[in-house]
Amino acid sequence: MTWDENGKIWMDGEFIDWKDANIHVLSHVVHYGSSIFEGIRSYDSNGKAAVFRLKDHVKRLFESGKIYKMEIQHSESEIFEAIKETIAINDLKECYIRPISYRGYGQLGVNPLTSPVKTAIAVWSWGKYLGDDGLENGVNVGVSSWRRMAPNTLPSMSKAGANYMNSQLAKLEAIENNYDEALLLDSESYLSEGSGENIFLIKDDEIYTPSISSAILRGITRDSVIKLANDLGYEVREEKIPREMLYLADELFFTGTAAEVTPIRSVDGIEIATGKRGPITKKIQDEFFNIVEGKSEDKYNWLTYIDDSDKK
Repeated sequence: MTWDENGKIWMDGEFIDWKDANIHVLSHVVHYGSSIFEGIRSYDSNGKAAVFRLKDHVKRLFESGKIYKMEIQHSESEIFEAIKETIAINDLKECYIRPISYRGYGQLGVNPLTSPVKTAIAVWSWGKYLGDDGLENGVNVGVSSWRRMAPNTLPSMSKAGANYMNSQLAKLEAIENNYDEALLLDSESYLSEGSGENIFLIKDDEIYTPSISSAILRGITRDSVIKLANDLGYEVREEKIPREMLYLADELFFTGTAAEVTPIRSVDGIEIATGKRGPITKKIQDEFFNIVEGKSEDKYNWLTYIDDSDKK
């Protein structure tokens, strides 16, 4: 991750110098975790910045706000254009994009309605979340002792800042146990997801992934991979997956904006098959990267290109 502190951050319609993009210490979000956000990537696609599934990410941001009754003070189209402008003004091609809406400085208390909803957009260079080596050779993960939220506790379908305290606990435990990443089970002990990724399992040439009833975030990269797998002739079964299926899998991989498509080589110290990236995972990886890097046809119109006209 590389910060460019000479860059600009968009805050409620204005570009602010990086070091001046501040909020008050008594903002509601600081005390109660009242934020919603997105993680989006832009790729260098034949020399142009190409944002992956920008419209879908913006839509999900607003859907997250709807669940928490956070009315974003800008339209979807305004946020869409603001993200493009933020990339352009910072002169980036490959970058990570973080739009966030949060309850700002108003009054404290659990009731959030007296605090205004503010929105900011930042972009920066960020390499492979789980490492370049991980993309090819896979990562080692451990099943966490922490569980994903039970139904009617916190809404997993909202990408809310508060939800990621649960992810932090799992990630910290993974680091302490010398794993690259954590896997969490749901409240019924079925497989859910990683601390910041969805998961896919391959057994006997069939592809499985946990259903939305297992407290997962409806990942946009997850949805993309399901489409790509279907294009390759594989059916993806969305269902409840017992923990022991992890150890018997022929292949496992993570998906996510940060993780992209990252194979898993071991779980709880048990090697998955040969302990290397499997052939189906590689096929899906190749399809994914060929599209985002402009080497294959973007038949789903997933890419939004940035050009000089976006510098406003």
